[in-house]
Amino acid sequence: MPLDRERAVNEIEGFLLWEAEKDRARSRARAFCDGLPWLTDAQRWEVERRYCQDRRDTSRAYLERIAVRSAALRTEYEGVYRALRRRLLTAVLSGTVAVAALLTVAAVGLAGR
Repeated sequence: MPLDRERAVNEIEGFLLWEAEKDRARSRARAFCDGLPWLTDAQRWEVERRYCQDRRDTSRAYLERIAVRSAALRTEYEGVYRALRRRLLTAVLSGTVAVAALLTVAAVGLAGR
């Protein structure tokens, strides 16, 4: 998938996930207010609005922490992957040199007979 398409898909997915989070906040706010039957309509609206805003702020902060941690883990894992790749390449090259040396010694030994 081209990079621009991947980015667009990620943005759409993020938008849909955020909209779902806002819907959950509204549903929870309504359920919370249902437990407070004495609220006037204006009070209910204000409590729902504040509840939703608090929920969105909490969710945004949580997602930002996850994004920072994900970036840190990605950097860490990329470094580990590069180190492992270097070690593997070194081992393969060393093994290849060792096998070539053994074959050379064997060939020289057989030629000397």
